Amino acid sequence: MRALVWHGKEDIRCDTVTDPQIEDPRDAIVRVTSCAICGSDLHLFHNFIPAMLPGDIMGHEMMGEVVETGSGVNGALKKGDRVVVPFTIICGECEQCRRGNFSVCERSNRRKQLADTVFGHATAGLFGYTHLTGGYPGGQAEYVRVPFADKTHIKVPDSLSDEQVLFLGDIFPTGWQAAMQCDIEPTDTVAVWGCGPVGQMAIRSAILLGAQQVVAIDRLPERLSMAEAGGAITINFEFDSVVERLNELTGGKGPQKCIDATGLESHVGLAQPDTLLDRAKQIMALENDRPHVLREMIYVCRPAGIISIPGVYSGLADKIPMGMAMNKGLTFRMGQTHVNRWTADLLRRIEEGQIDPSFVITHTVGLEDGPEMYKVFRDKQDSCIKVVLKP
Repeated sequence: MRALVWHGKEDIRCDTVTDPQIEDPRDAIVRVTSCAICGSDLHLFHNFIPAMLPGDIMGHEMMGEVVETGSGVNGALKKGDRVVVPFTIICGECEQCRRGNFSVCERSNRRKQLADTVFGHATAGLFGYTHLTGGYPGGQAEYVRVPFADKTHIKVPDSLSDEQVLFLGDIFPTGWQAAMQCDIEPTDTVAVWGCGPVGQMAIRSAILLGAQQVVAIDRLPERLSMAEAGGAITINFEFDSVVERLNELTGGKGPQKCIDATGLESHVGLAQPDTLLDRAKQIMALENDRPHVLREMIYVCRPAGIISIPGVYSGLADKIPMGMAMNKGLTFRMGQTHVNRWTADLLRRIEEGQIDPSFVITHTVGLEDGPEMYKVFRDKQDSCIKVVLKP
């Protein structure tokens, strides 16, 4: 089959690789009909996330048709079923899965010893990510093997297009969880840093959950325009002071809820001392992340507010003002997404027409064009916000 394969930093190729096979009775093989490039894939593209190996198949946003199941799937799936595959692999049986904490499933990470060493305790296996999360082949491919397939799936109706439901596997529940972590009240101002795909979903989720106003912060006109179309007030940080504008919009009190939809690669168009220092430290391997957004959120957030972090961080981040956060009484909520906790409700909202997640798609291409689209997405060329690949 054909698949997008990691060969090293900024080197993704469309290769011919071995077709996946059933390896465990709970496996299924899915023929991929649509997949997508995620902002988290760019962290791998830049080699900011450790434990990638040449030959690893990329991709964790995918859906398709079940073509084969193992004997242990026990009727939960059958050949011909149309499914979205969540990026989090879940057993559905461990203590964390029973609590709905699916992104920290205790059984699905097949590189548990490595993850225990690095994280203290292993988290769930993820598709198309590093060997810290299991090293599972991803779904930017013609076929994908789904472990624990009796639990790791979302059945979707034929009445909805791939484009409407594909993002149930990652960015839609990720944006939704980011907003849910904020405990939004009707009088709240919710500020969202980063208007990429996850930020766009967080904006619309916060509006659906009843925030009084949602403020979107970015520098790219096409992203800000999309955020405004979704109901947000926008701030272009290249031209306006984020702190001053947020204080203006909140009577000087600051937003009650802040969402970091940017993560480890945050930067600003105008050079600032902390961003320059972060970049220099990152180049010299003295720091993993560039946490400018996190620092700004802590500074501007209203005392007793909530900071929600769906953006991915990879390791060590310097000069986080913990004294400021502690004295302001801020609550931090973060983590990979517990996808299956949210998907039944989100699928219902799509079916009822409350939201159509396909609004975020700007480019649809064949799988063979994937390597070039990684660069287009990375460089924000051609007003690119979200790329869908069609194997």
